Amino acid sequence: MTLRYTGIRVTDLERSLRFYVQGLGLVERKRGKMSHGGIWVNLRDPDSGVQLELNFYPEGSRYRTPYTVGEGLDHLGFDVKDARATIERLVAFGAKVAVEPWLEEGRYWIGFVEDPDGIWLEIQSAVPRAKSASTAPSRSS
Repeated sequence: MTLRYTGIRVTDLERSLRFYVQGLGLVERKRGKMSHGGIWVNLRDPDSGVQLELNFYPEGSRYRTPYTVGEGLDHLGFDVKDARATIERLVAFGAKVAVEPWLEEGRYWIGFVEDPDGIWLEIQSAVPRAKSASTAPSRSS
């Protein structure tokens, strides 16, 4: 298992990007839109490789709740070998499924659970790639 990144909730995406990119020197790697309209931006420390995800939820998103200082930890992201099996195991240890696992872009499984105190954990695993004929071991007679 690898703790992949930390996701924090921000109230003004552009202001937070200026702060973390220009102020701290993090580099924007990728950004995307969530199915409910939220926006995520993945930042990376060029020296350590540590990643920070900024999450912004616009008006109308079910996740745009009143913001309280200290509530900004949005979730922790973990890479695991098998997201679905890990989620099942975490549920047995008291986690609640927050978002059922789904296949993202055919490349990885993602799901969210709440830990016993309600902190969201993103559990993600890569979809194993099928071996092509050129990389499959040959059989000799």
